[in-house]
Amino acid sequence: MAKTVVKRLAKVLLLSYAVTGLLLLLLAFLLYKLELGEAAVNGGIIAVYIVSCFLAGFVMGKLCGTRKFLWGMAAGCVYYGILLLVSFGMRETGTAAAGNLATSAVICIASGMLGGMLS
Repeated sequence: MAKTVVKRLAKVLLLSYAVTGLLLLLLAFLLYKLELGEAAVNGGIIAVYIVSCFLAGFVMGKLCGTRKFLWGMAAGCVYYGILLLVSFGMRETGTAAAGNLATSAVICIASGMLGGMLS
């Protein structure tokens, strides 16, 4: 049971990070072509988090079948955890960075849970 859940979660996270990569490439292209401002880029990054975590939660809920919102929330938590580990070295320290980390955590977890609920 545990191995199947870990395999499902790994597949879902690979899918969601592939979507993240594609959406970030699209955002970079739009930034290049339209010369977007900082607020638009930050909003785009938040939208990428929402779409990727929602997709992860939705697919995880479909795969597991029961307690879908918990599996979606778990997918959002693991997505955020990996995101945090990868980006930890690039982040500034201080209260502003801590606020951004908390906001990103809430966005990822809530999006994953919503995806699981709607699956």
